[in-house]
Amino acid sequence: MGKLALVTGATSGIGKSFAERLTADGYDLVIAGRRKDRLDEFAAAHSEVEIRPVVADLSTDEGIDAVAEICALEPLDLLVNNAGVAHYMPLAELPAAKARELVSIKVLAPTMITRAAVAGMQNRGRGAIINVAGMIAFSGPAPHSQMPRRVVYAGTLAYLVAMSQTLSAELEGTGVKVLVLCPGVVATEFHERQGIDMSVVPRMTAADVVTAGLRGLELGEVVCAPGVEDASLLDTVSHADLAAFAAQSPTLASRYQQ
Repeated sequence: MGKLALVTGATSGIGKSFAERLTADGYDLVIAGRRKDRLDEFAAAHSEVEIRPVVADLSTDEGIDAVAEICALEPLDLLVNNAGVAHYMPLAELPAAKARELVSIKVLAPTMITRAAVAGMQNRGRGAIINVAGMIAFSGPAPHSQMPRRVVYAGTLAYLVAMSQTLSAELEGTGVKVLVLCPGVVATEFHERQGIDMSVVPRMTAADVVTAGLRGLELGEVVCAPGVEDASLLDTVSHADLAAFAAQSPTLASRYQQ
């Protein structure tokens, strides 16, 4: 029996690059996205493996449930939660509908889809989950002069980092791997859809991001930052988080005492 992968947001950018790479590696695919024409076009161009296009809008309960049902029923070897939208705006200016869409796609959808896939992977004793986030997940402490605030977007990516780290620990010893993929700026349609011109900004290719993610799984990484050469920087962040977590006490800190 061949390997089976499911990729969300597979119609362009990183998701499409994942689909291309996995097809080349011999995976049968379930590819999910909003654009039926692009899904069908990809499937028609890759007859060497079995490809099932699934039209699903992950900003809706119906779309999430449709993909989650497949994950619960099919023997997935790899799940790639890639679907995303940007909606870069200060919080007060972000329309409620766009805030809801962003949280649905980057928080609710990967949560429910992963939840549906995990039990089967555990029972089979194998599988991998890649959650596509971004380096903006680590940008919270940056001052306004350094980076414009993208409150909801940054928050959703930070959620994916924490979710992936804790899920990886939860699944230790089960044969199921979890990785959160945190690229920087990538050359895709992502920013163009938001009307942001990134043509003069150095950008990584989507294919390189995919290479990093798949290699990161092989290396046993949980947090994969394709453009960070010194991996110890990521360890430093994790160690600092754990140090603060371990330092808590039931006694009120002296700086808060009169």
